[in-house]
Amino acid sequence: MMLLKTRRFLPLFTTQFLGAFNDNVLKQALLLLITFQGGEVMGLSPALMVQVASGLFVLPMFLFSASAGQIADAFDKATLIRWVKLAEIGIALIAAAGFFFKLVPLLLTALFLMGLHSTVFGPLKYSILPQHLHNDEVVGGNAWVESGTFVAILLGSIIGGLLIAVPGTGPMWAGCACVVLAASGWLASLSIPAAPPLGQVKLNWNPFSEIAQNMRIAARNRTVLMGMMGISWFWFYGAMLLSQFGPFVKDTIGGSEHLSTFLLSTFIVGIALGSLLAERASGGKVELGLVPLASLGMTVFGVDLYFASPATPHQGIDVAGFVAMPGSWRLMADLALIGVFGGLYTIPLYALIQTRCEPAYRSRIVAANNILNAGFMVASAGYAFFALNQGASIPQMFLYAALMNIAVAAFIYSLVPEFMQRLLVWLLVHTFYRVRAKGYENIPAEGPAVVVCNHVSFVDPLILMAESRRPIRFVMDHRIFKMPIINFVFKEGRAIPIAPAKEDAAMLEAAYDEVAKTLEAGEIVGIFPEGRITDSGDLSPFKAGVTRIVERTPVPVVPMALSGLWGSFFSRKDGPAMTKPFRRGLFSRIELSIGKPLSPAEATPDALRAAVAQLRQRP
Repeated sequence: MMLLKTRRFLPLFTTQFLGAFNDNVLKQALLLLITFQGGEVMGLSPALMVQVASGLFVLPMFLFSASAGQIADAFDKATLIRWVKLAEIGIALIAAAGFFFKLVPLLLTALFLMGLHSTVFGPLKYSILPQHLHNDEVVGGNAWVESGTFVAILLGSIIGGLLIAVPGTGPMWAGCACVVLAASGWLASLSIPAAPPLGQVKLNWNPFSEIAQNMRIAARNRTVLMGMMGISWFWFYGAMLLSQFGPFVKDTIGGSEHLSTFLLSTFIVGIALGSLLAERASGGKVELGLVPLASLGMTVFGVDLYFASPATPHQGIDVAGFVAMPGSWRLMADLALIGVFGGLYTIPLYALIQTRCEPAYRSRIVAANNILNAGFMVASAGYAFFALNQGASIPQMFLYAALMNIAVAAFIYSLVPEFMQRLLVWLLVHTFYRVRAKGYENIPAEGPAVVVCNHVSFVDPLILMAESRRPIRFVMDHRIFKMPIINFVFKEGRAIPIAPAKEDAAMLEAAYDEVAKTLEAGEIVGIFPEGRITDSGDLSPFKAGVTRIVERTPVPVVPMALSGLWGSFFSRKDGPAMTKPFRRGLFSRIELSIGKPLSPAEATPDALRAAVAQLRQRP
């Protein structure tokens, strides 16, 4: 909530909100005009014409996103946003003329141009966030932008639907609303702070070669690329649901325009709530573990939506009549929960591509993501067009998409096991413990560092992995590294197994070499300087391994302390660990205290032990 009080974020949020609002007033008013008032348009049925309109809206994203991305990286983003918002006023005037004269071809032209406007604006809004926000604010910023966007979609859809339904003068009111919203968005954009380019960009005006170049840049990082694929799949799924709401309500339920808006509201409110829930569940960091959980929810409730849909349509049912129908609450719950899990799914993925890509190429990575999004949305329109022509019902289309979600999820998670690894860590930590962490700001936002912590239990590395806002590569005893089940987590977390010199001198030297390479690459290494899990709950003497590490690669050393784990199932209190279940109840409270970094010269074993001991005693 604090972000909404800052000039770094509020003007951008307002500009984005009004733009999404305007997009959907235009789009919903046009779709309902076609669906309920237009009859056949250009020889096509309303259901097929809806797909044509949806395809026209996303076509510019496919054709021009690459050019938009390089332009966003080449110039001041705030200045570009103001020019884009000025152009939106002209597009709104075209739309107003189309509504006034009820000229569907002119309205389709305005819809195409509004899609072009959104294409240029997309890379700007997502790439400007990391420039204006701190690292621990990026997930929150994305959550607010996404929830605000979907609330704007909801309000725009409602207002567009209500205005177009006004007898006689509805189209005129819809056109006026588009112009007012566009002008308001431009005024809000005037307060966005400057965001200068982060590098030199040589502009390439060939959109097709630039598309290829952007995709090559994105493919350099498989995790980022798979994150983009995940987001694009969501837009395939979501675009199909959104575009078919009118026909679904009219042909499957037998409802009115107002019922269409009501059910659309249920879905969109779910997405907004899921986006804000993702921020809370992420704890200020990019939590990829939420993504597999969310994809499962999207499938479960997508399948149930098919079974909850009525077998035969009613006649002209309104909102009150629908709510009184048997099974209506189940259908609404399915729509809302698909939205909630959709919000949980997309927010970590957006934050992932923003924070793990090269900053100088951020806008072009966002543009590449938009190209994929557009391709998937066009494919979604094609899928719907084909399925309808083959005689599939709209509920059947929803079912097939929910089942395809399983295959897409399996494909992405098999290529990037980090998603499943983070899910296991997140579930373990949030099932057994309630963690309160203090001192996040002491971990460097970027660059190499070593973190050291007391060693209380077998799950200490997992807790630190779950709570850290940056990935940590832990150095750990090779026997713990090989433990069943959690070995998958440690392996995918790129933990570095180590052994004593008397046991395996070659492994010891290889571990130190790998630590040096990791730090030279700008990453964080985690070690437990006691060398073993405590048998007494007390802090043992620290060994000299950390001294050897920082002598070879001088980096800051951050002390940490875990409190509250002694006596848990995973500790050695009263005997071997993991032999006495239910020593402590679920959701036990533990604390992680993070101290100020020590310089390499200060980071002696005794000084680090004293720092950790002091952190353990901190209230």
